[in-house]
Amino acid sequence: MDPTMFNGLMGIWKGFFDNVMAEPAIFIGCISLVGYILLRRPAHECFAGFIKTTVGFYILLVGSGGLVNNFRPILAGLAERFHMKAAVIDPYFGWNAVTGAFAKAGWTTSLIMMALLIAFLWNILLVAFRPYTKIRTLFLTGHVMIQQANTSLWMIFIAIPALQNNVWGIVACGIMLGTYWAVFSNLTLEPTQELTEGAGFAVGHQQMAAIWLTAKLAPKIGDRKTSVEHLNLPGFLKVFNDNVVAASTLMLIFFGTILYILGPEYLAARKFYNPASGEWFFKYVFKTTIHFAVYLFILQSGVRMFVAELTNSFQGISERLLKGSLPAIDCAATYGFDKAGGNSVLFGFVCGAIGQFVAIMGLIVFQSPIMIITGFVPVFFDNATLGVFANRFGGLRALVIICCSCGVLQVLGGALAAGLTGLYEFGGYHGNIDWDTLWTFNAWMFQVFGLPSIVVLTLLMLAIPQIQYRRNRATYFTHGAASE
Repeated sequence: MDPTMFNGLMGIWKGFFDNVMAEPAIFIGCISLVGYILLRRPAHECFAGFIKTTVGFYILLVGSGGLVNNFRPILAGLAERFHMKAAVIDPYFGWNAVTGAFAKAGWTTSLIMMALLIAFLWNILLVAFRPYTKIRTLFLTGHVMIQQANTSLWMIFIAIPALQNNVWGIVACGIMLGTYWAVFSNLTLEPTQELTEGAGFAVGHQQMAAIWLTAKLAPKIGDRKTSVEHLNLPGFLKVFNDNVVAASTLMLIFFGTILYILGPEYLAARKFYNPASGEWFFKYVFKTTIHFAVYLFILQSGVRMFVAELTNSFQGISERLLKGSLPAIDCAATYGFDKAGGNSVLFGFVCGAIGQFVAIMGLIVFQSPIMIITGFVPVFFDNATLGVFANRFGGLRALVIICCSCGVLQVLGGALAAGLTGLYEFGGYHGNIDWDTLWTFNAWMFQVFGLPSIVVLTLLMLAIPQIQYRRNRATYFTHGAASE
């Protein structure tokens, strides 16, 4: 292909990605618009569907962004306050780490966009040939797609010199990553359908393998009859049956303690707290921690709005373009289906955080060469999501065990992955549970076995939906909630 034409096509793709796909609200809104057009709805209904989907997702982003921005400095502050030098396990810190690593190696990050495009087109192709591939889900979470393309391309480049900074490495990454999106979002479909009582979507995020495993393990660990919503609290504790009260109080205790450990002097020096205004430190702590409940409520409101529109409109895409397919979307979409009114989200987060803190203490005690700092995105979104699924399938006991275990694995797996990939030198690693377990194993395979490992791992992933289909032929393509 002529270099000028190639550069022009890449410029169009980059513009589309930056302005549409990397803006998840607009991207999801466009998906909804296309769906309504394919359903041959009147123009005003198409427009209304686009607006409601986009606005709903922006509301979700306000909630999730507020959670991240409010609490990431608190956790990062613990590291700085006590002079700990380590990798932060968080996809945004990981993103920056890969960017720094690419710059040091002299590679352009536009290669990441090319790998992402190949991965997305490969996912579409796998869905289009669903009678053969048995893939039913299209991964649509734009910001997660670029985070994962970042990390996976770096893993392949550093492990296999023959694939570094060339088209074959980009293609290899795109095929493997697109297969992961397709296969593992497909694995979440049955559990998500059961959780949401047939809402018509799967999860496309950072903990897809963990969701499937949680749905399998939770009934064996606990009993859904003793779930969070069935807690019979005695006396005055009944007030905590209200999820707003429970979330606010727990965060006041949990993060309030951390803020007091950091101290008013430290927070004032970094302009988080302004004692000159006359504001009491307790009021600052109360106001900061109470916002957890505020942002959680906002997030759930946005979920209810955009999921309703997206699932209705996606019928058009499912019927006319990718027959029988369903969207795989942000894990936060499941929070609106928490039967405990948000308390499973809260309990999952707290249990995961406890697991992470215990594991970090273990790293300190055993003098690990790589120290890990908790990042808010994995500790909240992974564990809150697993908490909702664990509570639905195995009750409170399963929630506590699974989320605490997840927290431990996030730290230990994150330390191992940061060491394997060398990203600890740049201060961060991806940090979400699938990338601390499944992709840590992949990174090791790349380094030990090279290119053949990519082929073998991709083929093994493609075998998974075939096994699913054989175990549940009757309802597989009707998206039944029966276990595969």
